[in-house]
Amino acid sequence: MITTKLQDAINAQITREIWSANLYLSMAFYLDKEGFSGFSTWMKKQSQEEMEHAYTMADYVIKRGGTASFGQIDSVPTTWTTPLSVFEAVYEHECKVSRWIDELVDIAAAENDKASQDFLWGFVREQVEEEATASSIVDRIRKMGDSAIFNLDQLYGSRK
Repeated sequence: MITTKLQDAINAQITREIWSANLYLSMAFYLDKEGFSGFSTWMKKQSQEEMEHAYTMADYVIKRGGTASFGQIDSVPTTWTTPLSVFEAVYEHECKVSRWIDELVDIAAAENDKASQDFLWGFVREQVEEEATASSIVDRIRKMGDSAIFNLDQLYGSRK
């Protein structure tokens, strides 16, 4: 059985995951409008991944006897200045998500809920990859510059 405190904390994260999905979708729309269809494809897949996180968390709460829910989804930004600014925002956001997941692990530990700790550690591990991927894209764009941006756009558009 999941505690009310942990259930509420995971439900708050479900709301944040849905917001994240909307953020990445907004980024996809911006990038598509600016002619970066490859980066847009990458962001759409990222958006789908965030929704999957929300579904997985909701399923977990229900399996543990809790009630899954989400709160109001706030609006997301809709404009950026360059693909680099988009991916810098992605990196910053993924670092924030990592902190939120860490807080969930701390709550699960304080509630002495080992099953939830185990469940949440999967997200901790995934966040290491998310931060590394976003950081790598930012570094590539910075190092390669505007002259290679369309090659990078094509490369990241092949994301599976």
